[in-house]
Parts: sequence; C-alpha cells; structure tokens
Amino acid sequence: MGLQREIKECRLCIDRFARTKTAHRPRPIVWFEGKPRILIAGQAPGLRVHEAGKPFWDRSGDRLRDWLGLDRGQFYDVSRIAIVPMAFCFPGYDASGSDLPPPKICANTWHDRVKQHVGSVPLTVLVGGYAHKWHLQTRSNVTDTVAGWRDHAPRVFPLPHPSWRNTGWLKKNQWFETDLLPALRSQVKEVLND
Repeated sequence: MGLQREIKECRLCIDRFARTKTAHRPRPIVWFEGKPRILIAGQAPGLRVHEAGKPFWDRSGDRLRDWLGLDRGQFYDVSRIAIVPMAFCFPGYDASGSDLPPPKICANTWHDRVKQHVGSVPLTVLVGGYAHKWHLQTRSNVTDTVAGWRDHAPRVFPLPHPSWRNTGWLKKNQWFETDLLPALRSQVKEVLND
C-alpha cells in the first residue's frame, strides 16, 4: 500500500472527532506525489475543505493563491505542488464553534514519512503558527516569525494564515504585502520554471 493510501485510510482520530461539536468522521486530505517543487505546510483542513476533499478549496485558498501568484490550475498541479498540513483531517469545532487545533498525533505519525517521500523541495511555504512551530522549531509568535522571513528565504517563507480573520493583521503589517509577497512570488516563479 502506498503512503498516500495509508494516510487516506487513517482513522487515528475517529474517537476524538466524534466528540467534537461537528461529530464528523476522519477524511484525510492528501495532496502530494512524486518530487514537488513547492511544499505548502498548512495547519489543517477547514470544514469546506473537509466537505470538498480538496485542500484550500475556500476563501483562504483564494487568498493564498493570490499571495503565491498562482492560478487554480498551477496551484492544484500535484506533480509540482505538495500540500502537507499539520493535520490531514478537519479537527472540528469546540462547543463555542471555534476551530480546534490540529491534533499532534497526525504530524507525529506521518510527517517524517511524507518528508522522505517528497525528498528535498526547493521551496517550502509555512502557513500559520502551527506550521511555523513544527518546521522552524520556534516559539516566536506569528508576527515575529513572519517579520523575520528574510532569515529563512529563499528556501522557506513563513506566512500568516490566509483566513479572513487575519485581515486586520494584514492591514496593520503592510510590509507583508510590500516586501515579503514580491519576494515570495519571485521565488515561486523561479522554482516552478527550473
């Protein structure tokens, strides 16, 4: 059995998800194969992605594609773009309707094997604080990590989550759009044209 199929059949969190407000079943969203040029390390699928079965199939995905300078066809070319979140399944909502964090068991179980499978990737895009902490082994907050993007570029770019909830953050930190995004788009173009 291939790694992708093993992940798709994972049910490690079935009891955990049954206890959430959404009481949903696991549906791992797997989006990698071969030797990608770009690895997008996200947080976890949201409810829309869970329902659609396609990563970033929501408004956050629209914003992320804009940040990267990619259209849907380029973004969903699984031979060139791998999307490996901290949890492959939608974690659910808590009693107040807030997103639950990605269960650590997912990354602990699968990430080393996925990393071996995809090999060395020319560009890694880290989306959100959970991905920053895992991949950069940092304890810094999202703002400080993203502000220090030059410390990791051009091979790694830490980004905030592209959720609409971060619109205020984006307005407050205009350097993200004026400084980081042009460098990111340039690097995306370069690695995809190699």
